[in-house]
Amino acid sequence: MPIPLFNSIASWLLKKRFHQIELFLKYPGEVQEEVLHQLLELAEDTEMGKKYGFESITSYEVFKERVPIVSYEEIEPMIERTRKGEQNLFWPTAIKWFAKSSGTTNAKSKFIPVSTEALEDCHYKSGKDLLCLYLNNNENSQLFTGKSLRLGGSKELYEDNGSFFGDLSAILIDNMPLWAEFSSTPSSKVSLMSEWEDKLKAIIKESTQENVTSLAGVPSWMLVLLNNVLEETGKDHLFQVWENLEVYFHGGVSFNPYQTQYEKLLPRRNFKYYEIYNASEGFFAIQDRNNADDLLLMLDYGIFYEFIPMDTYGQESQYVLPLAEVAINVNYAMIITTNSGLWRYKIGDTVRFTSIAPYRIKVTGRTKHHINVFGEELIIENAEEALRKVCSETGAEIMDYTAGPIFMDGKEKGAHEWVIEFRNRPSDLNCFTQLLDNALKSLNSDYEAKRYNNITLNLPLVHIARENLFYDWLKSKNKVGGQHKIPRLSNKRNYIEELLQMNQ
Repeated sequence: MPIPLFNSIASWLLKKRFHQIELFLKYPGEVQEEVLHQLLELAEDTEMGKKYGFESITSYEVFKERVPIVSYEEIEPMIERTRKGEQNLFWPTAIKWFAKSSGTTNAKSKFIPVSTEALEDCHYKSGKDLLCLYLNNNENSQLFTGKSLRLGGSKELYEDNGSFFGDLSAILIDNMPLWAEFSSTPSSKVSLMSEWEDKLKAIIKESTQENVTSLAGVPSWMLVLLNNVLEETGKDHLFQVWENLEVYFHGGVSFNPYQTQYEKLLPRRNFKYYEIYNASEGFFAIQDRNNADDLLLMLDYGIFYEFIPMDTYGQESQYVLPLAEVAINVNYAMIITTNSGLWRYKIGDTVRFTSIAPYRIKVTGRTKHHINVFGEELIIENAEEALRKVCSETGAEIMDYTAGPIFMDGKEKGAHEWVIEFRNRPSDLNCFTQLLDNALKSLNSDYEAKRYNNITLNLPLVHIARENLFYDWLKSKNKVGGQHKIPRLSNKRNYIEELLQMNQ
């Protein structure tokens, strides 16, 4: 099919979907209630469905009372049974795909079930919706006159007892619909290469020959790829390589630390950045407006949402809210029930609503990725914004970072210890540290209180990481590639200790 004709047909089909999106914008509660009842009805004859009497659950209140909230560890035995061939345990259709967790928080891997329904009605549907919303906001877009440069995970798929597991991106690429394959680069063969360095070279070789109009991938790894593209081609910026590049679709980690570096690589004021929020467990939210910093929660992907206020999370006073009862500017842990058979599952992410008409969110961090050793409640959102402010003031540019506690020792007070890898180092590290401390105080009143007159916390201790420290650390754990992430904040010192050891 000629590219211009494909562009016209694709644009028309995607814009039709916008009318369906408008339905859940107008009737969010009804749409979510319908999702819950459909999931319960579909799964009533599964082992889970019979155990908790899905057939007789007639309301959210009954569902909430009857079905427990669970972590991965609590459902792992049932997932392992499915991986060994048993079916109809938690979802009625056969589960043969498992997204292997790419997190660095546990040495033990998680295997998240991925159903056919989740592939079609969540992951691939979201890809079309992302394009739909972008095209609705940018009617003169020429997105489909070229291809999307996608950067996924670096692991191939593995087979075990008739089931397949690997990075979610590998599963999506292996099952990719024809329209997506036709409009993407590099080829699936290159995308699924397991060796990161070889894959990088192959992507550059293929993609620089294409008319790339969009980019898609995790900011940290995409930055590595794009800098290598410029080095390989000898160009000054990316528009000299791909003249028609118009948008970067990004997700996985916060964009804040990388924004100024991207603006140097892509020096056009009208270049667009669109954020997404997805995970192995599902696709949840999409930026639905140009230049916005929040995301529209997608309510018709076969996912039912619940939320736990973080000030009660894990405590006896913990309580759970449906979407209809959330408030803006409150930090929530997100609980999901999905069309892959995850029932009231603690995904481990935290979000904050910026709007409830429609429901828009910002991802604020992880339930386990924060520092609260001294009651300071420092979350990733605080850290990212503070670093953005300080880099803007000092001209520094950050590649990667992590932070953890320095525990009290006798009369010695505690502190936060940071390891930061800079692309452009600050001229005065002491000044950078002071500005970081001040920024954190301005963003987090609990941190400010603990820092007042050094009552509990001393000034942060910041270490400059050597070049490629974080890359080498990930490589030592066999976690190099497009989906792997650096743990930003931790209540423990294990990440800090390992990095400092390698930084010598």
